[in-house]
Amino acid sequence: MGTEMRSRRKLGLAVASLLVFTATLMVLITEGTKKTVALTLDGEELVIKTHADTIGEMLNELDVDVKETDYLSHDPSTAVKDQLSLIWEPAKPVILTDGDESKKVLTTASTVRQLFHEESIELSKHDQINVSLNEKVVENMTIDIERAFEVVLNNGKNQEKVWTTSTTVADFLQQQGVELGDLDQVKPELDKELVPGKSVDVIRVEKVSDVVEEPVDFKVVTKQDGNLEKGTEKVIQEGQKGLLKKKYEVTKENGKVVKRSLVSEEEIKESTAKIVAVGTKAAPAPADSSKPQSAVAKVSSPQKAKAGGGKEVYMDATAYTADCNGCSGITATGINLKANPNAKVVAVDPNVIPLGSKVWVEGYGYAVAGDTGGAIKGNRIDVHVGSKGQAYNFGKKRVKVRIVD
Repeated sequence: MGTEMRSRRKLGLAVASLLVFTATLMVLITEGTKKTVALTLDGEELVIKTHADTIGEMLNELDVDVKETDYLSHDPSTAVKDQLSLIWEPAKPVILTDGDESKKVLTTASTVRQLFHEESIELSKHDQINVSLNEKVVENMTIDIERAFEVVLNNGKNQEKVWTTSTTVADFLQQQGVELGDLDQVKPELDKELVPGKSVDVIRVEKVSDVVEEPVDFKVVTKQDGNLEKGTEKVIQEGQKGLLKKKYEVTKENGKVVKRSLVSEEEIKESTAKIVAVGTKAAPAPADSSKPQSAVAKVSSPQKAKAGGGKEVYMDATAYTADCNGCSGITATGINLKANPNAKVVAVDPNVIPLGSKVWVEGYGYAVAGDTGGAIKGNRIDVHVGSKGQAYNFGKKRVKVRIVD
């Protein structure tokens, strides 16, 4: 009985050993038929043994989902061979904004530079991006490209063409390091959009004070004098010009005066009037010794009329001066009034008083009818004086005019 049990136990051990040997042999045979493959899957390196016939089958076994946009070093239908090396890189989503256009791209590029090459994106030296070209591309990366454009900057008197990626005038000036004063002006305004090809004008504004001293013309006062013959004048008191100090506020834009405003004025020297005595005494009639006194009296009136002048008329008189803007100073008869500021010249209507005639004007004296004027028509004259002040003081008056010859 004991012998039989021992025989059965030995038989069982033998069978078990045979099964283990067979299983081990099968495992060795199976493992021996597997192919060794080196894989780089999304940057991770590993080595596997596989019975898969094709690369596609092998990747399915590894649960690797290969998309069309992914990078695979071999076609999925390629047969798996021992010691095969396979690289798989899944495409990464990237948000790419180029100027006003934005899009989502799937890329297997390892750097931003490679991505730009794939997308045929070119950059100028003035364009700006928010990342480095050598930066590694990662999933859901955002890349912004700001395209530069040319703008003309007129900064005061200086002009230059500059490249910028700014969107507003304020950003542009800040980028260019342009500082504004309190009075400075900018066109277009700071909050306006910057337009390629247009100009930005910075107007430098300054206000300064200017103090000047201006002469004040003296008045001419005439006084009738019965001791002087008619047609004669005598200066009793010479006139002296006064002095007026004026303070102006001057506004300049880019160094050019655009506005001048009077702030205050102060008289620092008073003018002294010129006083002129005008004769009113009638000239005595000449005596004729060859005739009786009664006869002389009879002919004295015509002789006096001839000596004292001819036709007498009353005319409206005003005064003018050659010292004015745009005035040539040359009269109709060729007299240079600027070279002869004290010349006694009267502007007349040649139809009333012939040019070149000698005349006597009440309150003015003897003069030459040497000029004309567009407003001088009929019984009207314009007497020449040396300054604007004298012209203003003369005003407009009714005077007696005698045509002497």
